[in-house]
Amino acid sequence: MKFYKPQLSFGQIINMNFGFFGLQYSFGLQQANMSPIYSYLGADESSLPLLWLAGPMTGLIVQPIIGALSDKTITKWGRRTPYFLIGAVLCSLSLLIMPFSSSVWMAASVLWILDASNNVTQEPYRAFVSDKLDKSQHSLGFLTQSAFTGLGQTLSYLTPFLLINFFAVSESGKIGRIPTSTLLAFLIGGVVSITSILWTLKTTKEIPLTDEEKAKIRASPAGVSSTFSEIFEAMREMPLTMKLMAPMMLFSWYGMFIYWQYIAKCVSQTLYGTIDSESPLFRKAEIWVGPMGAFYNAVAFVSAFGLAWLAKKYGPKYLHGFCMLMAGIGLISLPSIHNKYLLFIPMIGMGLSWASMMGNPYIMLAGSIPPERTGVYMGIFNMFIVIPMLLETFTLPMYYESLLGNNPVNAIRLAGILLVLAALSVSFIKIKKGSNAETEFRGSAH
Repeated sequence: MKFYKPQLSFGQIINMNFGFFGLQYSFGLQQANMSPIYSYLGADESSLPLLWLAGPMTGLIVQPIIGALSDKTITKWGRRTPYFLIGAVLCSLSLLIMPFSSSVWMAASVLWILDASNNVTQEPYRAFVSDKLDKSQHSLGFLTQSAFTGLGQTLSYLTPFLLINFFAVSESGKIGRIPTSTLLAFLIGGVVSITSILWTLKTTKEIPLTDEEKAKIRASPAGVSSTFSEIFEAMREMPLTMKLMAPMMLFSWYGMFIYWQYIAKCVSQTLYGTIDSESPLFRKAEIWVGPMGAFYNAVAFVSAFGLAWLAKKYGPKYLHGFCMLMAGIGLISLPSIHNKYLLFIPMIGMGLSWASMMGNPYIMLAGSIPPERTGVYMGIFNMFIVIPMLLETFTLPMYYESLLGNNPVNAIRLAGILLVLAALSVSFIKIKKGSNAETEFRGSAH
């Protein structure tokens, strides 16, 4: 007999996903500020991909392991909850330390701890949503996470801008080598990160495991070797739908990593003709990237619930392709725009894309994986994100000067082209019939 989980109210789904607000506030601070922080500490732009290595490396290592462990964790608080709390505490501490970095390598080291902490929280969190919701509510659940992603990153991108323009924080003031507004933004992020996770833990409890489920977990092999065996076995038995999503994920996340690393320098070059981090004009461009990022995240927040309705009605696959196409066209056109206010136009496509990236792939995934392996498959799926980032990290410095002319403007154009390729790649994905992610599955695995 098929088991249907209780339908949750909209308010319950909001409470369940509120922790994602703090998690994504932290990610937004990294995306908007790490390249400028490295520049203030003396890093050259060709080394930026290597200095961003922490995110993909910790994601590659941490998330599959944590996902597999959380599938087999039995505590009085639940399977996923301990990971939320430990990750959130370490994340908050890292955010509090980051702006006091005195060297490039100190900042890079703290970023490794920060990203590892975020990864400890994130994948069990996605598994938690899949555990808690019936398949009929997956679209609303995962795209509510997209909404909180948009809201959290909107505010994190805007924080330095708001501190300067509404709270009289000096635009040029610094504590050490880091701007005062950036330092305060990270301190605020440390508080937001832990309090939002605590709210979710207070308001939303996991569905208790049955005695049968507990017995099955206790009877399964334990230890480090069994965890890795579980990961490798799951990879061998990966569903066809998941495999066919790999090209789409490769193009989209390689492109997004380029965007986060080079958008500040691109805007500085486009608007002011300089990429010199010592120039006051570079600081103006860096501050303006904040409202741009806030705007596309606000678009993500507003559009996420509409995308949830469209995904449930028409399926997430081609909807995701359309959103990626809009973002790609926007980035290709962005370097041709020399009015800072018109730069918000391509950010509309970026917002639609970001909302979709945080929701629709997980809708497709959740409908194709066995429930008892949700954690490990969510962790493995994160490899589809971090491997493209690692490829970008090691390959972009090889051709940044020769093919891109040592020019961040060309890097942003390349990011746009890659997002267009991601949009085209969705046509190769086959969705299993009855998964609630799509209505048809053409073809089968052999």
